[in-house]
Amino acid sequence: MISVREQAVAHIIVVGNEKGGAGKSTVSMHVATALARMGHRVGALDLDLRQTTFGRYMENRAAFLAKESLSLPSPDFRDLPEIDRSVLAEGENLYDRRLSAAVSGLEQEADFILIDCPGSHTRLSQVAHSLADTLVTPLNDSFVDFDLLAHVDADTNRILGPSVYSEMVWNARQLRAQAGLKPIDWVVLRNRLGAQQMHNKKKVGEALDDLSRRIGFRVAPGFSERVIFRELFPRGLTLLDLKDVGVKQMNISNVAARQELRDLMKTLNLPGVSSDF
Repeated sequence: MISVREQAVAHIIVVGNEKGGAGKSTVSMHVATALARMGHRVGALDLDLRQTTFGRYMENRAAFLAKESLSLPSPDFRDLPEIDRSVLAEGENLYDRRLSAAVSGLEQEADFILIDCPGSHTRLSQVAHSLADTLVTPLNDSFVDFDLLAHVDADTNRILGPSVYSEMVWNARQLRAQAGLKPIDWVVLRNRLGAQQMHNKKKVGEALDDLSRRIGFRVAPGFSERVIFRELFPRGLTLLDLKDVGVKQMNISNVAARQELRDLMKTLNLPGVSSDF
């Protein structure tokens, strides 16, 4: 039995889907850092215990800032604590306890807790979705990734039914309702959008709009495909850090990417958050 929080303190943002390569860690890093730069206290967790891309992003940031003797606003990233199995109650899941302990350790100190989930179905991801006040699902703009949300007829593009991921979100919503918590605000990001208005892009958009009304999520534009995101990762930086590390004149692509982040933060509509940074 998955448990949800009895009392919400920090606002929990879960970045999740069940497919790799959609930009979850990039979105996680930029949203968490944007919140920290606005003066909010931000905790962060990476539940992908194998790849730990978000965790490595944070490690790169700490190493770069130490090397350059810089102090930049950053989320408080923590590993899941190890738990002695002997303290578990009968039938209690080890991973449930590890996640619960991590969230409890951050909740009294943070305004927001951002949780980056793995690109696969795991127990940790399942539990994290039930904790989400805001769920952000990055999606590459194609029917390959659309299949993550729903199955589509190849000839007519008619939606045949929800996918296993959508069903997991539905189950998480049911658990929250049973616990008397507010509904999950589910935001699907059309990530890595191409620059051209292609026919397939239009069809994906129409299908997402249709599905959003049927299963209850909001559609938002994410980040376009840009080289800058790959260049930032090794130093653990975000678009918001460039001027602080000596980039005095940003090119048009970087300015546009920063505006995409500003638009994303506005669309998320997080409590007490503006898009000014």
